[in-house]
Amino acid sequence: MVLGFIFVWPVGLGLLAYMIWSKRMFSRSSCADRRARHFEKWAHKSQHWGASAMRPSGNAAFDAYKSDMLRRLEDEQTAFESFLQRLREAKDKSEFDNFMEERARAASAPPATTPSSADVARPGEY
Repeated sequence: MVLGFIFVWPVGLGLLAYMIWSKRMFSRSSCADRRARHFEKWAHKSQHWGASAMRPSGNAAFDAYKSDMLRRLEDEQTAFESFLQRLREAKDKSEFDNFMEERARAASAPPATTPSSADVARPGEY
């Protein structure tokens, strides 16, 4: 619409009139509302899919394979989450140790002295 106003103003005016007439410009249904409705629909479908994944298929060999695979995946997920937790803790400890070392170095360093006005050379003096 903006480009329509810039290049061919009657086209931009027509688009503006259409948007006002169709109430798209002033509708209360925002993009966030549409996204929320979409997410609710998706969540409902995923609950249905999750329930259907746990039902037996009627094939005993496949059901045994599926339950074994799901158990292994859950074990791997648990192991991976614990690995990530240990990694985060190690990173936090490393950052904290670095902070404490910098703080100790700053505390043990002699304070920086500022030159007094007598020590500063004035322009033209050496």
